[in-house]
Amino acid sequence: MTDEERRAPASDDAGGAGCELAPAERARGVADVAPAAADPELADSRLVEPAVDPAPPRADEPLLRVVDVFRAWWPLAASWLLMASEPTLIGAVVSRLPNADVNLAAWGGIVFPVALLVEAPIIMMLAASTALSRDWQSFVWLRRAATWSGFALTVVHALLAFTPLYDLVILPALDPPAEIVEPGRLGLRLMLPWTWAIADRRFHQGLLIAFGRSSAVGFGTAVRLVSTAAALGAFLLWGGVPGIAVAGCAVSIGVLSEMAAARVSSRVVTRGPLRDAPAVGDPLRLGRFVGFYLPLALTPLLTLATQPIGSASLSRMPDSLRALAIWPILNGLVFLSGSPGVAYNEVVVHLAGRRGARAALRKFLMILGFASSLVLVAIASTPLLDLWFGGFSDLRDDQVDLVRRVLWIASPMPALTALRSHLQGLLVHARRTRGVTEAVVVFLLVAIAVLTTGVETAFDPSLAVILSALVVGSLAQCGWLAWRVRRLEHAG
Repeated sequence: MTDEERRAPASDDAGGAGCELAPAERARGVADVAPAAADPELADSRLVEPAVDPAPPRADEPLLRVVDVFRAWWPLAASWLLMASEPTLIGAVVSRLPNADVNLAAWGGIVFPVALLVEAPIIMMLAASTALSRDWQSFVWLRRAATWSGFALTVVHALLAFTPLYDLVILPALDPPAEIVEPGRLGLRLMLPWTWAIADRRFHQGLLIAFGRSSAVGFGTAVRLVSTAAALGAFLLWGGVPGIAVAGCAVSIGVLSEMAAARVSSRVVTRGPLRDAPAVGDPLRLGRFVGFYLPLALTPLLTLATQPIGSASLSRMPDSLRALAIWPILNGLVFLSGSPGVAYNEVVVHLAGRRGARAALRKFLMILGFASSLVLVAIASTPLLDLWFGGFSDLRDDQVDLVRRVLWIASPMPALTALRSHLQGLLVHARRTRGVTEAVVVFLLVAIAVLTTGVETAFDPSLAVILSALVVGSLAQCGWLAWRVRRLEHAG
C-alpha cells in the first residue's frame, strides 16, 4: 500500500488550523487514534485526566447547529486535503519519468509501506506531547525521549536499507517482483531522514497544540507540500534522475522542511509561556511514560501494518508489477477523497458535549459521507476518470482501463471514513477509548482474511481484492464501533 502515512492514514497529522480546543480536548482528539491513552485502565492518572463522565450540557446553552459543525470542521478538512495531496503529486511526477511502472511499484510496494511501518511507533508523539508538554521540565524530558526514539527507529531503518537485512527480512516478507528489488533498496535508503524528522516534528507540533497554536501545524503542512512539490518539479525539469530517487528525495525534503517549520513555530512557546508555566505534578519518569505511551502507539502500529500486508498480497497475486505500479496512484485518490472524513473525528470529540449535538452531528455526518463518496462515484462513472488517471496521473490506457474496472469498489470508503470518525469521536468524548483499539484489530483481521482469500484463489484483478479488503474491513470496524457506542448509550 502507499507509503505512509496515511495512507495511513496515515498518514500522518491532522492539521488543526481554526479549531482551537481546550487543553484536555486537544490531548484527546489530536488525531484519528490519538486518545488511546485517555483510557483510565491503560494510563497513569498523573499523565491523563481522570476518567469521569463528561459534564452534561447546560440548559441555557444554545443548540448546536449544522453550520456550527461546519465551521469547526472545514479548517481541519483543508489541512487534511493538503496533506493528502502529496501522494497524488508524487505519483503524477514519477509516472512521467522513464521506467515508470518499476519505480511506482517499488515506491508503493516496498519503500512507502516499510517506511510507514518503521515510523509507526513514533506517530503518536504528537498526542503525547500535546498531553504532557505542560511545563519546562516535562518538555525537556519528553524532547529527550522523542530524540532517542527517533534515533533508535532511524537505526532500524538504516539496518533494513543498508545491510543484508533488506534481503533477509524485507524481500521474504513482501516477495516483490524481481524488477523492483533494487529500486526499492535505493528508495528506502533515500528515505532515511523520514522517521527522525517525523519524530521531531510531531513532538514540536504537539507542543504548539498544547499551547493553543494549532494554526502553526496547518502552516507546517503547507510548507511540506510546497517543498515536496518544488523538489518534484525541479527533478522533473532536470531529468535523468530515476523515479524512485525523485520520490524518495522529494518526500525527505518535504518532511525535513515541515520539521524545520515546526521547530521555528514552537520558539514562540518555548521562549515564553512554556518557560513561565508552573510545574505540573511529579516529574516524568520512564516507567510512567512507557505505561502511558505504549497503549497510545498500539493503534497506529496495527493500522499501518495493513500497508506492507497489502503490498505483500499484491506481490503474490497475478500481474503483480502492473498492480503495484497502479496502487500508489489509486490509493492516493481514495485517501484524498476520504481525508475530509478523517478530519471529522476531532470535531466530534470537541462538540459531542454540546446541547443538540446528537442531531447536528448526525445530520452533518450524512451530508459529509454522501458528498465525499459521491465525488468518488462521479470519478468512477464519468470521463473524470480519464482526466484524473490518464491526464493528471499519466497512466497508460491499459492501466486506466484496469482502474475503471475496480474503482467503483472503493466508492463506500469516504463515507465509511466519515462514519468511523464519528463513532470514534463519540467514544473518545465519553473517555471509553478501548473500543477504538478493538475496532482496529477487527479491521486488521477482516482485511487479512480477504487478502488471504485473494492470494489463495489468485484472483484477478488483484486491485479488486485489496480495495475489497479495505471496504469490508472498514465495514467490520464501523460495526464494532457502533456496537460499542450503542452499549455506551444504553449504559447511560
